[in-house]
Amino acid sequence: MRTGSSGHLKWALFCAVAAALVAGCATKNDPIAQAGKQDVAKGVPAPGIAETKAIAEEAFIYGLPLVMNYAVMNEFVLDKNSGQYKGPFNEIVNEARVFTYKDTAVVTPNSDTPYSMLWLDLRREPMVISVPAVERKRYYSVQLIDGNVYNYGYIGSRATGSEAGDYLVVGPDWKGATPAGIRKVFHSTTPFGLTVFRTQLFNSEDMPNVVKVQAGYKAQPLSAFLKQPAPPAAPKIDFLPATTAGIKANFFQYLEAALRFVPVTEQDQAIRARLASIGIGPGKTFDFKDLSLEHKAAVLLAMKEGDDKVDKYLATGMKNINGWKIGSVFGDRAFYNGDWLMRAAAAKGGIYGNDAVEATYPMTRVDATGATLDGSKHKYTLTFPAGQLPPVNAFWSVTMYDGKTQLLIENPLGRYLINSPMLPGMKKNPDGSLTLYIQKDSPGKAKEANWLPAPSGTMYLVMRLYWPKDTPPSILPAGAGSWKPPAVAASK
Repeated sequence: MRTGSSGHLKWALFCAVAAALVAGCATKNDPIAQAGKQDVAKGVPAPGIAETKAIAEEAFIYGLPLVMNYAVMNEFVLDKNSGQYKGPFNEIVNEARVFTYKDTAVVTPNSDTPYSMLWLDLRREPMVISVPAVERKRYYSVQLIDGNVYNYGYIGSRATGSEAGDYLVVGPDWKGATPAGIRKVFHSTTPFGLTVFRTQLFNSEDMPNVVKVQAGYKAQPLSAFLKQPAPPAAPKIDFLPATTAGIKANFFQYLEAALRFVPVTEQDQAIRARLASIGIGPGKTFDFKDLSLEHKAAVLLAMKEGDDKVDKYLATGMKNINGWKIGSVFGDRAFYNGDWLMRAAAAKGGIYGNDAVEATYPMTRVDATGATLDGSKHKYTLTFPAGQLPPVNAFWSVTMYDGKTQLLIENPLGRYLINSPMLPGMKKNPDGSLTLYIQKDSPGKAKEANWLPAPSGTMYLVMRLYWPKDTPPSILPAGAGSWKPPAVAASK
């Protein structure tokens, strides 16, 4: 997912060879057709070349979020030597820090709020998540994400208020009455899933207060909550090792592994059946090495074409407002309703993003003229007119990412974003407007409070509007609201 220019070159060359191999499937006696017959004769569970290619492209688009999530789960929970390890299943891991350039498992990471993370294993029994009372001025949210990368529920300032409470999270097979004392039940479509706690940090001196809030987050099995004996332990699983860096090279192996823990639903039963026809799915093995060279080429070409469709959606599938792409691309199962391309684009754009009502994410790679943002060529400014800062109930930010990797960049200030809590220390223009200076070198001491350091190369900017206001001026509905972000301007 995060290859550099050399990786892109290899990918392009490989796909050029693949295209040459697959091209010209005109007659039933050509080499492609003969290869297909040979595969059938060997018992390889693959249909014809053209159909295999079509299904493999569907598989890439459908499976990309599942594979990305599976790789992150490996790095965060399963591999203690990954360099990104957080802790075991069913234990909340609090981080008294914000993400930096050293955090590489998740693309487009949030550096606004210290994270607490909880990877749930719901096979044995449901889990109870408890939150403390949180002061009303401090925004917090608990985002529940399952293995389908659906946001299946929220706890927090917007969704449930600032009061303390206990919430039940259940797996796909659980059936039962709501226990006394539980405020709400959340249903995951998969047995494994990520829960992300975001706690607002006002400034660096505020971290001890965030730590106190984090100490109030708790997770326990339902049996412990009810003070009852625990059920038998769930069977041990030998997970296929995976890394985020290995997604493209091992895509179908990772997809096979991920699908073991993604039960078929009404929305995906048709595509899961098509995947099964080429051997992808629980109990089946898509053994890439057993395919003919032509079949392999078709599959690899399909992956590239599927990836291109995802990129095209990111470029054109959302509303373009002053160069910023704005849309609503994150949600629950009903929200996606089988739109696998939107789900894949959402994951590639920034996996684990929030529903638009929780946070809306204008994103851009271009300036006011449509030219690619590049810190090695230009200095830029972003100016909010007086009285036209992003309209939110919580807070807003503008975060800088490397244009190729979508990761935070190392810089001399250790500053990865500018957000609304920083406003008291920033300088406004005489007319009351606010200008951010977006460039690789300091704009000078007088302007440094307003400086967002940029890479010496292409860049990717993401605004985050947490708990956006729903009355005008508002960015909602995402892409059609009355508030519009200003364009990024290249300095002359």
